[in-house]
Amino acid sequence: MHATVATTALKPRSRWLAFVCASALVWFTPGASGEVAAAAEAKTPLAKKTRAAKPVELNDTVAAKESAQADPAAREPAGAPSRRQAKERRILQDPMDMLRERLAQRLGAAKSSDGQALRVAAHSPTPTAASQVAKATPATGAAKKRAATAQPPRPVGPWAYEGDAGPQSWGRLKPEFTKCSSGERQSPIDIRDGMKLQLDAVQFEYRPSNFRVIDNGHTVQVNVAGGNSIDVMGRRYSLVQFHFHRPSEERIDGRQFDMVAHLVHKDIDGRLAVVAVLLDQGSAHPLVQTVWNNLPLEKGEEVSARATLDLNALLPAERSYFTYMGSMTTPPCSEGVLWMVMKQPVEISGDQIRIFSRLYPMNARPVQSAAGRLIKESN
Repeated sequence: MHATVATTALKPRSRWLAFVCASALVWFTPGASGEVAAAAEAKTPLAKKTRAAKPVELNDTVAAKESAQADPAAREPAGAPSRRQAKERRILQDPMDMLRERLAQRLGAAKSSDGQALRVAAHSPTPTAASQVAKATPATGAAKKRAATAQPPRPVGPWAYEGDAGPQSWGRLKPEFTKCSSGERQSPIDIRDGMKLQLDAVQFEYRPSNFRVIDNGHTVQVNVAGGNSIDVMGRRYSLVQFHFHRPSEERIDGRQFDMVAHLVHKDIDGRLAVVAVLLDQGSAHPLVQTVWNNLPLEKGEEVSARATLDLNALLPAERSYFTYMGSMTTPPCSEGVLWMVMKQPVEISGDQIRIFSRLYPMNARPVQSAAGRLIKESN
């Protein structure tokens, strides 16, 4: 009976010792703190348990990221390394390099073999509707100026006897000058093989007249007062003016003379008739000297002379002539002009030739093709 009581008395004490020993083992054993924390969590309410779970979840995420950084292949699918490398390259790449690459892609350029410089690709970009419209739209402003400078040079300004505006370019200077290059009956010509016929003599009706002298920039021209005319082939032509060329524009059997005077006449219908008087070096001519005495000091200035001119003095003693249909020898080179070239030349002095030469050393149009025209020669 006593033994039973002792055993029963010792049971509470043994339980207390066992609890103390277990607590000591929990506190002093490594890793036991986590178990104690877990036991404590089991005794907390549900709300506290939820709030405590969030830090654990964040820690797990950080740990997962660290693990992924430590071993990227563990979380990337197939083909992901290239994307990851591209992303890392973009992070490390200089912003200016990124801008250059994007610009190169827009311009169709590619990196060179050294990976640094950019070169433009050889292919052209596909034309868009906007680009086609831009090409079709006429250039304006500065674009027009650039297009104009890119075109071949074209003679401009007044016509001349030499240079870019010379006889070879007259037909291109103005639309109204087209006949100078495209006409088929142009003057002057080299007069050859004229048909000798019994032609009516030219009836000259000249009388002393007032006159005005002008240097028009191409020749010395004399404008004569009315009352002078010719009758030829049944028509009457009134004298308008006469002027000079050096050397003579006309040639006879290939021979060219020192100068020539062209006396220009017009009929009531506006048709022209020109009498050409060939001038060759010899003795001084009084009428030519009178004209030279009244030369204007400035080009374009017209001087009214006090003296008078009788143009009968300018005509040769022998009035035989060549005749053919031609044109004016200066722009616009109008055709349908009746020409009468006096066969006998008239003399002027060397000094008189030199005076004109100081103004116009050469103002003669080159000879044009006769093109099978009929040339008549009076007996």
